[in-house]
Amino acid sequence: MCSNYKPVTLSDRLLAHFGVVRPDGETPVETWPGYRAPFIVRPDAKEEADKEQGREAMVGQYGLLPHWSKDLMLGRKTYNCRSETAAEKPSFREAWRKRRWCIVPAEELYEPCWETGVAVRWAIRRIAGPMGVAGLWGMWIDPKTSERLPTFTMLTVNADDHPLYKRFHRPGEEKRMPVILHPEDFDAWLSCSLDQAPSFMRQFPAELLDAEPSPLPPRTTAARRLPRAKPKSRPPDLPGPEPDDLFS
Repeated sequence: MCSNYKPVTLSDRLLAHFGVVRPDGETPVETWPGYRAPFIVRPDAKEEADKEQGREAMVGQYGLLPHWSKDLMLGRKTYNCRSETAAEKPSFREAWRKRRWCIVPAEELYEPCWETGVAVRWAIRRIAGPMGVAGLWGMWIDPKTSERLPTFTMLTVNADDHPLYKRFHRPGEEKRMPVILHPEDFDAWLSCSLDQAPSFMRQFPAELLDAEPSPLPPRTTAARRLPRAKPKSRPPDLPGPEPDDLFS
């Protein structure tokens, strides 16, 4: 599961590697569930779900909110989606069945490594440039204010046998990894059919990735005295993900 990553936010990198113009809106240095970050869809996908070509960047909340969600809290549990059950689970099935495919541009993905007996945050990168992670997206309408909010999630696959990703997460837990797309597959993913979508749900080659320890900086004394502040590189004090059947 990937609850923390560094988004691609520089205009030149979004244009050079993803062919999109940087969308308006501030984004954090690192993204956690509930934070806002760029993601990429087909042009005019908001109105025309069958448009086949091109890309457009949007800013939305990390954590998919289905139309029936009453508030933002659900997004703290829906930032990752198991690709094997995406078409069935209540939180994701509408986005999957309506082909709301997206790409999440990431400079680094962060995962906990327990090889020393304690969790150490590691950064995973694509050697040849930023990563494009396959995801799902939706447009949530706040029932209280009628405000429209784009939201998104990363799709994941099993990684028990992956040479790199099998090193992460607690011993005994299933190993999962985000679906990292090859750049030449970006357009094919955004325009694929329901029958074609499962063919993209595969592990990314370990030899094309690099990883190293990247611990979070320690909290400062001032930050500990002000727990309600919104730091740029550390998540809010949120409950951890729950492996509930509704969200798995």
